[in-house]
Amino acid sequence: MRISQIQGLRALAAIIVTLFHAHMVPGGFIGVDIFYVISGYLITGLILREIDNTGRLNLAAFYQRRIKRLLPTSVFVLLVTAVVGWFVLPPISRDALGRDLFAAAAYISNYLFAWWQNDYQNLDATPSPFIHYWSLAVEEQFYLLWPIFMIILARKGKKTVFAGIAMVTVVSFLFSVYLVEKSPIWAFYSLPTRAWELGVGALLLYVPAKFVRHRLLPWIGFIALAVSAFRFNDNTAFPGFNALVPVLATAILIAAIPLWPPIFNDLSNNRFTQWLGKISYPLYLWHWPALVLPSSALGRSLHSYERLVCIVITVILAHFTNLYIEERLRHVKIEPKKLYLFAVSTTIVSLVAGVLIAATATSTITTNGKETYTFNLNELVKKPIVYDDGCHVNYGETKSALCTYGSKKAAKTIILYGDSHAAQWFPALEKLAQEKGFRLISLTKSACPSVEAPRPDKGAFKNVDCQKWRDNSIARIQMIRPWAVIVSSFQYYAPKLDDQDRDTWWSDGQRKLLKLLKGSSNHIVYISDTPHPSRDIPSCLATGNLKRCDTSSPSEVSILKGFKVIDPTPWLCTPKCAAVVDGTVAYRDASHISVAMSLQLTPTLEEALKSLRVFS
Repeated sequence: MRISQIQGLRALAAIIVTLFHAHMVPGGFIGVDIFYVISGYLITGLILREIDNTGRLNLAAFYQRRIKRLLPTSVFVLLVTAVVGWFVLPPISRDALGRDLFAAAAYISNYLFAWWQNDYQNLDATPSPFIHYWSLAVEEQFYLLWPIFMIILARKGKKTVFAGIAMVTVVSFLFSVYLVEKSPIWAFYSLPTRAWELGVGALLLYVPAKFVRHRLLPWIGFIALAVSAFRFNDNTAFPGFNALVPVLATAILIAAIPLWPPIFNDLSNNRFTQWLGKISYPLYLWHWPALVLPSSALGRSLHSYERLVCIVITVILAHFTNLYIEERLRHVKIEPKKLYLFAVSTTIVSLVAGVLIAATATSTITTNGKETYTFNLNELVKKPIVYDDGCHVNYGETKSALCTYGSKKAAKTIILYGDSHAAQWFPALEKLAQEKGFRLISLTKSACPSVEAPRPDKGAFKNVDCQKWRDNSIARIQMIRPWAVIVSSFQYYAPKLDDQDRDTWWSDGQRKLLKLLKGSSNHIVYISDTPHPSRDIPSCLATGNLKRCDTSSPSEVSILKGFKVIDPTPWLCTPKCAAVVDGTVAYRDASHISVAMSLQLTPTLEEALKSLRVFS
């Protein structure tokens, strides 16, 4: 049974997800939640109607319908994306391209992306063109397990079916709330933390009509969706409690379809919206590679007009995919054996393609321009040793280990304190510690600035953990009383409150830091932030166009009086902030200077510290 209003909701879901990835709707990721509620409602209804009408569920026929409906389009988009990616992306990225193709083809990409820390809400400069397949993997896992669960419950009666769905929904929701705090990325990607959204859709089948009579209900649902789409953003903890807004809003809209006002029906039932709903599945599959492949190939973010062009291309691709694949297969009878053979063979082809693409990867980057450079990617992206030995504290951790380097028994101690932009100076300071015979202690934590400025929670970052780490680190500094404390921080963080003046927030944080460090050392040195790259530098260099990569911006030096200040900008910008400085790649990503650059700047840093009388 086709419900035109639900087709309209599908169109809405696909469009807002597309606009989210085009950076036009900050909370557009809720489109996936709309899809889940719709799927839970329709699939559970289909299963229970068949059981009611025939006394059983033809499980084989159910799986065959799902394979026929989902797999051809999915595999087609997957393989076309892989082929295009192989041609247009730099060879250095083929390892990740093949790996992610393998993950998507194996129907467990949601768990593998979580394991590999591909954060859907915080995609970096060169994200996977297959990362959106995580939501398809969740649905496929649901379709595999849900009918079996329904069959088992149906044997005990209709009340048991309702109780079972309700229990799974509640348990899944509570687990989602728990995991959002403990491990946000696993909460976002996994079926156990998403099942409740599909369960809410299933529970709609049991809502009595007498509870859905108020004509304001559709408006409540619409407003709740609009609020979540435009008020949620990358900082929103999700799914958990926040996901209740779009999930319940979608459920209300579905339950209240008979009460929809004329304007809703007109918007939903017109030919254009129905067409968008019809192509919503391929639209969702095409939109992400259409946006990310050009960006990755260019080594930069797309301009607004380029994103609009990509959206138009997405719609065209979705239309013809629906016309020549979905529609042509919809009414074709295919023997079960041939269908299963198709499923197995296409899966094997995709898996093998992933392995073969990964095998063609290279770690060598060659640039063209006035000078030709050849670099090894593995060396470019190498991080300071504190990332490997456990001394650079990660998300969820609140205390640094001993982390002592250089001459460990020396009387003179220098402490490096701050976030990853402090840790980027570790290679230079460790070299100086060995040469000059002082003890170096590293106190650094990802995304946690030394500046006492509270940040909003974002993804796995929790401000409460950051503050506990800072408190522990300051106490340790005061106890050690080092010869010098060298602090540094990434200076482009956003304030915790939207209406907070950023400059005031940051200067207040510096003032608090200075007060907390007062009396701990005679030399409190602040290394101002390094230039800010506009793109991922290794990925940009991999395109071969060196000039295109020389677009980093100097960071403003705005440090309170009381700190001894070192400004590294003149070391990296002469006057342009180049990607390659004196033959060395300056940045390992879109933010941090490379280990090689840090080591190359060691003599310059030494002279700067001498001028501040840290060294005699």
